[in-house]
Amino acid sequence: MEKKESIDEISHILCREIQAPLVSALIKRFAKEIGDNKAFAIAKEVICEDAVLSGKSLAEKFSGNSLEDLLKIVKEIWAKDGTMEIKNIRLNENTLFFDVTYCGYAKMYERLGIKEQGFLLSCCRDFALMDGFNPEIELIRTKTIMEGADMCDFRYRKK
Repeated sequence: MEKKESIDEISHILCREIQAPLVSALIKRFAKEIGDNKAFAIAKEVICEDAVLSGKSLAEKFSGNSLEDLLKIVKEIWAKDGTMEIKNIRLNENTLFFDVTYCGYAKMYERLGIKEQGFLLSCCRDFALMDGFNPEIELIRTKTIMEGADMCDFRYRKK
């Protein structure tokens, strides 16, 4: 009997790479019909709704929703196989801080020719994800590689 791969066996970045061309094409076509602002607002709403569901799913998969569990997710899913380079990790009872100094997601969107949509397709998810993962934790981030900065500054705090 042939073994079928499950979605859990596909890396996070490969999943995004598979989704990105179709989602990008849909957003571009809707923008042509209803305008950029409206199309992007609708896309952001749908993407963020999906991120909330992903947050809930990750909390279940990791059997917890603490800052420590979040760091496991960052290391084991988002940064798997060098997809992201993470530095300056600081974790305590109330905060998780780290910097992303290399982002394979940004490189992938650029390679696909949709760099301008990368923030919408990936980075904006990070805030909404917390509503599903643990609404008592907030993300504060002031810059991203996707938007041209030299790093992403992830600062999670218990509310």
